[in-house]
Amino acid sequence: MGSSFKPNSCTRKTPHRLETKNLSYKLCSQLDEYRSLCFGSNPRRGAKFILKDVNCEARPAELTAIAGPSGAGKTTLLEILAGRITPCRVSGQVLVNHRPMEVNQFRRTSGYVTQEDALFPSLTVRETLMYSALLRLPGGRKLADIRVGELMKELGLDHIADSRIGGGSNHGISGGEMRRVSIGVDLVHDPAVILIDEPTSGLDSASALNVVSLLRLMAVNQGKTIVLTIHQPGFRILELFDGLILLSDGFVMHNGSLNLLEARLKLAGHHIPHHVNVLEFALDVMESLVIHTSEYGNNQFLLKDKEHQDHKMRKQCSKIVKEKALLYSNSPMGEILILGQRFCFNIFRTKQLFVARVLQAIVAGFLLGTIFLNDGSQQSQVALQTRSGFFAFSLTFLLSSTTEGLPIFLEERRTLMRETSRGAYRVSSYVLANTLVFLPFLLMVGLLYTTPVYWLVGLRKDIEGFLYFSLVVWLVLLMSNSLVACFSALVPNFILGTSVIAGLMGSFFLFSGYFISKEKIPSYWIFMHYLSLFKYPFECLMINEYGGEQGKIRCIEISNGECILHGVEFLRQQGLKESQKWTNLAVMLGFIMGYRVLSFFILWSRCYTRK
Repeated sequence: MGSSFKPNSCTRKTPHRLETKNLSYKLCSQLDEYRSLCFGSNPRRGAKFILKDVNCEARPAELTAIAGPSGAGKTTLLEILAGRITPCRVSGQVLVNHRPMEVNQFRRTSGYVTQEDALFPSLTVRETLMYSALLRLPGGRKLADIRVGELMKELGLDHIADSRIGGGSNHGISGGEMRRVSIGVDLVHDPAVILIDEPTSGLDSASALNVVSLLRLMAVNQGKTIVLTIHQPGFRILELFDGLILLSDGFVMHNGSLNLLEARLKLAGHHIPHHVNVLEFALDVMESLVIHTSEYGNNQFLLKDKEHQDHKMRKQCSKIVKEKALLYSNSPMGEILILGQRFCFNIFRTKQLFVARVLQAIVAGFLLGTIFLNDGSQQSQVALQTRSGFFAFSLTFLLSSTTEGLPIFLEERRTLMRETSRGAYRVSSYVLANTLVFLPFLLMVGLLYTTPVYWLVGLRKDIEGFLYFSLVVWLVLLMSNSLVACFSALVPNFILGTSVIAGLMGSFFLFSGYFISKEKIPSYWIFMHYLSLFKYPFECLMINEYGGEQGKIRCIEISNGECILHGVEFLRQQGLKESQKWTNLAVMLGFIMGYRVLSFFILWSRCYTRK
């Protein structure tokens, strides 16, 4: 089966050798960077070097580890090698097969595995790898199925293929198995280079050894160049490394084999105890050692003071870097179909969300229906106020009921940023797929609410009025969902997101014109009246109930046996026109599309603006 997978065999014919020359990375403030890029000024002396004149290499068919104490620059070096940090902040060179790295092309043909496992808990192992394969491999489902089958055997995941990933305290698979799935997600396109950040983090010694042994076999048997960061490995794991890049305070202290490291330590007069491995001992004594590089590849340990000079950052671009177009494996429509299917699985398998939303709609519909039972039979000012109160409460409930989708959007965003950084799909495809999936789901939720409540309350008794009422409810749910999607792209976490969204919803209710009339709103706050998501559907519901031909003959207030107020007259008193019944729907559609477009630009900026 493995030999029939053509992309696999083709990739292995081109080994990749990574190397850096005089690589430096300086962490400065955004203001310093802006001045440097726009005006050519030097960053302030207080800016901190994360990496300093780094010269190292990683060769094909070898497992290379980047080690060092916390804060040494391990992850930063790995991210630069992966092309995830903008070249504007980096001086020196990153070479791939002796040629300068083409960042966009390299990110497509390499695999980068972050320390955190960004996997969907509701998907099975097979589905997780299959969706990754569909998004990253040309050739359709048949080829993806062959590759996934091959990969699961390679990673030893056959026995848990149909187990769900799980999450939190309800893990469907073990930590070591989850780590292998995360690695597999970045191996579906059979990259020649694999870069992994802390693959053993959070694992027990047996699971950690299993993962590193698997990577070692891939490097040797498939000719891959594998680079990983590691903090303090044990004896058995250390023996699997072909090369070691030892960092301290941004300097390369060693680049070569473990035997060479041991020889240099002994040459410097150090005796390694039997119960301590070479790397642990090197980390302990490294504070007194500083690397001196006479020429690339010839590293020596020298005992000297740890002073170093500030290096001038080479200015490699004169304006902010924009992400160039990537070559994608699928068409935009193909990406939308794949992402839409995956998103459907996530919604319907998240039972707490799905069942809660369905029950919430049904219970709220019957509960409100029985509270306001046959309220339309009354013809008085009190009945009119009660009906308006029903509309106001319904909209308050509907606009507030979709905020529970915020944690799902935040989880999706984390995965989105990982997958788009690999060039798996376009951000626009994700936003469209997300929007299209919620259309039928929220329509179902809306109908489950409107069907009981409309007829129990005794609103306008005709099918046309019911359909329009249902349409307004659907658009309200979509507006709220789009607002949540937009701010989930913007806020950093769930706590801040709920606070911002709750504050906005409260403002929308306050400035809608229901609690305080438009005429009494201060002029400097009037813009909030027109931005309110509450205003337009409320007017639609009022016009639907009291407008039209029925409104001309419908009496809503009687005094002494005579009708003193008809429906159309009431609407005229409220400053509402029949034409607003449709123009307000257009405004609501504008809000839905506006929030979705805004979420696209926010996500695009997050995904394609590198460090």
